[in-house]
Amino acid sequence: MLLGAGTVLSIDQADRAISAGAQFIMSPGLNPKVVGHCVEKDIPIIPGCATPSDIEQALEFGLSAVKFFPAEQAGGIEYIKAVSAPYPNVRFIPTGGINARNIRHYLAFDKVLACGGSWMAGADLIAARDFEKITALSREALMSLLDMRVTHTGINADSEEAALKAANFFAALFGFSVTNSEPSVFAGDSIEIVRRGGQGTQGHIAQGHNAHGHIAVGTSDITRALAYLERSGVELDYDSALRDSGGAVRGIYLKEEILGFAVRLLST
Repeated sequence: MLLGAGTVLSIDQADRAISAGAQFIMSPGLNPKVVGHCVEKDIPIIPGCATPSDIEQALEFGLSAVKFFPAEQAGGIEYIKAVSAPYPNVRFIPTGGINARNIRHYLAFDKVLACGGSWMAGADLIAARDFEKITALSREALMSLLDMRVTHTGINADSEEAALKAANFFAALFGFSVTNSEPSVFAGDSIEIVRRGGQGTQGHIAQGHNAHGHIAVGTSDITRALAYLERSGVELDYDSALRDSGGAVRGIYLKEEILGFAVRLLST
């Protein structure tokens, strides 16, 4: 956990926050005295910047991350995309009007470092010590961000003939299209039949095991989803990772199987 202090408006407030254990400072605007003081003390500061002039002041202090406030009222994600174009190395932390419904739209943009919001821990909930509600709202925000859902189910077959027969069965019964590819045949978009087996009960068809298949779970942000799963104690099979040309993970299997099915996480 990284503890910071927000709405810091003066050098005195910054010093008191740092003395209390704050590891970074955030402010709604860019006060050159406060920013200069924090830079001098080597304390990370993220000042509020809503215009190109603000951003250029931040760059003069050597900063590469700024707060964008108030985000929704100032133009939202489309404004951030426009104003960020001349500043390829600057990343933004929008706050103000962010909620569980729109947070994913902000975080989908690669120049958004993080989002801030108070709806998860409103003053009324804190006053009532309703930590159960705060936890539920925080989890709702996280799940909205990760957008994890089942994209398709993979069924292992032991031969080309068996795979095609299964795909044609679904096509004849439900009108699904059949798409041949390697190493699978798809019936519609949601049923994958893997020729000659695959992950699921270790994929040991040839050894007589009852190899079922896999369940694919898509996510809009696989990097954050991997971090979430690992913090939750889930073991990932990095030997199975599918990576893009830059080495980033685009798909990966969990080590644990569920009722004979492997579980695969995919970037969507």
